[in-house]
Amino acid sequence: MKLRDQENEDIALTVGKLRVELEAAKKRLAELEKGHQEAAKQINSWRRLAKQNIAERGKDISELESARQRIAEQSAIVATAEKLVRCKGRYHSELNYRALAKLFDVVTPDLPPLEHENVHYADAAEVEITALRQRIQELEAKLSKPVLLPKTNGYWTEQEKAYEEAITLAKRQVRLAGFNVEEM
Repeated sequence: MKLRDQENEDIALTVGKLRVELEAAKKRLAELEKGHQEAAKQINSWRRLAKQNIAERGKDISELESARQRIAEQSAIVATAEKLVRCKGRYHSELNYRALAKLFDVVTPDLPPLEHENVHYADAAEVEITALRQRIQELEAKLSKPVLLPKTNGYWTEQEKAYEEAITLAKRQVRLAGFNVEEM
């Protein structure tokens, strides 16, 4: 009878220990699940941030390309106008010379202004040129600001491999577009 009581007591102790271990395991599982959920939220946040950064940089690139195209067009027009204006004595009368200079917005300091010449037109053109130059500087300044993308650690599960590859591809494309990329 004592032997049986001892066995029952041993079984009760073992069951008690197993219950304690089971509770500890459940608690650890809950902690791990919570950590996994927080990590998943952080990854989703990084994905949204990366998509937003890529979209913003795409708009900046488009604006910069547009500004560069306008600069190239204006430079070609100014160069042509300057060539034509320099030819005044050989190919054009003074009035044609003035008309070309005004049309292409070229300053003609060697000629006195005509009485009817619109001085305000030249002032407005100067203001517009200054504004365009300032906008170009702003867009070029944006290029020097690095794009922040999440850092990859290379120890991700199979599900997160696609995300890692997308970030790597995004970094490559952003760098090819002329931007600096820094990892957070």
